[in-house]
This record gives sequence, C-alpha cells and structure tokens, in this order.
Amino acid sequence: MAEKIAVLVVEDEPITRMDVVGQLEEGGFKVFEAPDADRAIKILEANPAIRVLFTDVDMPGSMDGLKLAAAVRDRWPPIQIVVASGLRKINLDALPNDSRFFSKPYNVNEIAATMRSMVQMPLGG
Repeated sequence: MAEKIAVLVVEDEPITRMDVVGQLEEGGFKVFEAPDADRAIKILEANPAIRVLFTDVDMPGSMDGLKLAAAVRDRWPPIQIVVASGLRKINLDALPNDSRFFSKPYNVNEIAATMRSMVQMPLGG
C-alpha cells in the first residue's frame, strides 16, 4: 500500500478546519492541523514527512497565510503549497512559485486531486 501523503491544514475557523481535515483523511491523506501560522511552523519543524501545506489567507497571529506560504517556500522548498481565501481576491503573483489558489467555498475533492498531482510532479519540474 502506498504511503499516505502528509498534509498540514492551517485554518483558524475550527468548523472549517474540522471539515477539511475530515474530508482529506477520508481521501487517504495523513493530516496535521494548526489554527494559525505560528503553530503551523512548529508542526512543520517536528514533522519532516509533511509534503503539502494547505492554508487559509486570513488568520490571527504573527503572519497571515500568504506570509506563511512565503516562509514555508523559503525554509522548506520541497513542500507544495495550496492557499485558500473566502474574503480576498489574491493576486497570483503574491503566491510562491508553483503554488495553487482556491476561493471559498471550495470543493475539498478538487483540492485533494490538486494536492495529489502536485506531490507526484517530479521535483525541479
């Protein structure tokens, strides 16, 4: 059996986070979760198996999802990044290279398919 893809979901709204985590777990992912960027960084430091970051843009704490995405791209370049927002239109140039963006409400099955395809891409293009 193939190893599960490890994903970190960063979402400050507990109900939304529980929903996404549950659906991704049902889809066969190993899911870690964090309510904000500060906790997300701690989880990433402790879990080198994480291959995908899924983050909301608007969150409390020291950085929003865009700053978190940039920090992850700088510190953990192999991690794939998916950003979501229901409140803001995002300039795609603000996202790290090779990232994906979804507007809320999003379809978790679409996100899961995107994550699978991102992880299966060969590194370096």
